[in-house]
Amino acid sequence: MTNPVPAFWQEAPVAEPQEADRLAALDQLDLLDTPRDGSFDRIVRLIQNIFNVPTGLVSLMDGHRQWHLACSSGMDGEAERKDTFCQYPVVTGRSLVVRDATQDPVFALNPHVLAENGIRFYAGVPLKTHEGHTIGTVCAVGTEPREFDARELQILTDLADMTMGEIELRQQAATDVLTGLLSRREFKDRATHAVMLGLRHKYPVSCAVIDVDHFKLVNDTHGHAIGDKVLHQIAGACQNELRSTDILGRLGGEEFAAILPHTTLAQAVDVAEKLRKAVKRIQVQSENVIIKVTASIGIAALGTEAGDLDTLLAEADKALYEAKDQGRDRCISARTAVMAGRRRRVLKGGRIVFNNRFSAIDCTIRSLGDEGAGIDVWNAHDIPEKFTLVIAPENVERQCLVASRAEKHLEVQFC
Repeated sequence: MTNPVPAFWQEAPVAEPQEADRLAALDQLDLLDTPRDGSFDRIVRLIQNIFNVPTGLVSLMDGHRQWHLACSSGMDGEAERKDTFCQYPVVTGRSLVVRDATQDPVFALNPHVLAENGIRFYAGVPLKTHEGHTIGTVCAVGTEPREFDARELQILTDLADMTMGEIELRQQAATDVLTGLLSRREFKDRATHAVMLGLRHKYPVSCAVIDVDHFKLVNDTHGHAIGDKVLHQIAGACQNELRSTDILGRLGGEEFAAILPHTTLAQAVDVAEKLRKAVKRIQVQSENVIIKVTASIGIAALGTEAGDLDTLLAEADKALYEAKDQGRDRCISARTAVMAGRRRRVLKGGRIVFNNRFSAIDCTIRSLGDEGAGIDVWNAHDIPEKFTLVIAPENVERQCLVASRAEKHLEVQFC
């Protein structure tokens, strides 16, 4: 089996129109940066055990990085796209097998190969939607060279098909099977409608994001069956504390969210306290042990003039992490109302160009409006205060000034 990486790769790494369609398909699935999920974890463990490799991986590729939906080893949760093996199956739409990366002309000098205990063996199969867009890969990765025959490649291809089938089933489901709450997609659809109504009629809408503290320890100590019982009881306890007009869904893993129409930030804090106390009262029997859990909750309120669901959830999520940093089992509210201007949520590939166009860095545009954008990058500290943002598929170039920066995110104003 020959290495299927095309010889023209260096000259034509990405076909821009196809890349724009691919990112749009990925955006529709709403999988990036979601909590870990047991179904995909089982698939990567199968890869690890079937092929006797240290790492099984299900990855998604956006404009600037590879993000791991599931990984069976201690690999980081994401990697810079330009250095990944998986970028080749994503762009070519073809499976890739590298038996010994140190002897491969494309990969021998790759930083992931040169690193201590670096990659030697790689087999990756593209994850494709029904429309033919490659959103990521399913792959087996090893630190020793090895053969990989046609039969093994077919098994990995079947596992990729299983993964894509699981993804598509989740998109179709309105109800989360485990908890009976709204699925992530259905929750977002209904929550978006609720936010739009709040903006149109100028009444308050608040959001609470709920995360179970130390839930991995429950699964590791008592098993996934007990963990599932805990999640089911949490869902019921939270539902009992909310009104019929509130919207409650499971975002994934041990994370839930509630949209509270006609509810101010102060009122939402009171609701969140009721939810926190309801979770704390839960008791689940496991053999001779009674399991109790706590939850951390972040709360945010929508501005009455502008805003959107994704920004509202993001602000509540920031408050949630602050609650965890302060010791867990508490509710923290965002400091200000969410105001997102006229921006819309997007997932577009772009390039940050500077130094008289001699330097360029790949990026992913996550929000876009007439006055500015939110941009994800691998390292925000490498970006100058002023630069040109290029969105090639749309033939757009905008001069940008950095308004704020986090480790891997920029908020920019257009000049």
